Amino acid sequence: MRLTTREIHLASRPTGWPTHDHFRLVEAELPEPGPGQILVRNTVMSVDPYMCGRMNEGRSYIAPFAVDAALEGGAVGEVIESSDDAFAVGDMVVHDYGWREHAILDAARAKAIDTGRAPASAYLGVLGMTGLTAYTGLVRMAELKKDDIVFVSGAAGAVGSAVGQIARNLGASRVIGSAGSPEKVRYLLDELGFDAAFDYHDGPVVGQLAKHAPNGIDVYFDNVGGDHLEGALTHMRDFGRLALCGSIATYNSEKASAGPRNLGLSVVRRLKLQGFIVYDNEDLADEYRALATEWLADGRLTYKETCVDGLDNAVDALLNTFRGANLGKMLVRL
Repeated sequence: MRLTTREIHLASRPTGWPTHDHFRLVEAELPEPGPGQILVRNTVMSVDPYMCGRMNEGRSYIAPFAVDAALEGGAVGEVIESSDDAFAVGDMVVHDYGWREHAILDAARAKAIDTGRAPASAYLGVLGMTGLTAYTGLVRMAELKKDDIVFVSGAAGAVGSAVGQIARNLGASRVIGSAGSPEKVRYLLDELGFDAAFDYHDGPVVGQLAKHAPNGIDVYFDNVGGDHLEGALTHMRDFGRLALCGSIATYNSEKASAGPRNLGLSVVRRLKLQGFIVYDNEDLADEYRALATEWLADGRLTYKETCVDGLDNAVDALLNTFRGANLGKMLVRL
């Protein structure tokens, strides 16, 4: 029996900020799962800033979304039909076929999860690629050392909030974060235990860092780019390391960024700037998840989620993520 489901398609490619006009909610008829495939009823899906880049054509680390086809992204769901011995009906799995209420996929593209150990949504966040991104950037790219002073931008987001906590758990002496509202600053200080945090709307990043890191910083984890990267470069100590994860400040800009204007400091101070993609570092996944599970159990790693309900509201969730409206991980419950 064929199944009719709903999907979010990319209707056209945006220039600058995307709007509702660039998306379309459509009904789709799914075939029966073929050999080695499973049919999954999605229960929760991830919404992430990197999805903006996939709306545009051009060379990148991952193929752009296709126009007039369903978007993709992390999702968790229940297997409701299986043509592969690896999965049984009722199994919960994580996969990359979000933005739809049901998905047919090759069983090899899914991974079983234990929702008795943690909520399903955690496997899209702190126990999933979000947490692994934070760990990879700190451990492999920035080569975090005991007593390092760490600054992370976008610190109240899903990745940034994990970065701050993981840095502290691995021995950083001081953790500083930037965020986009007083509420988010309070969250970093009162709930996550950051040593210092500031609202970047309150003044230039370079000046606020001077106040909170008077002796400089050893590690910068960059989620924002632009003036944050420029400010961090100003305050890097000799032989500092910068893990370049994202540049959300420029994702929807129609003009090229004017900065950073002080890259010359990377020579003078012998800095390491390393861009990275988490998918290149999945060999760290087991190591990270073992640590994260322990930290979650004893309270040294916590997380927040901003959830909206229904596929009808998924586009709003995505647009709000670009505007920094989420605290922690942005999710859509299906």
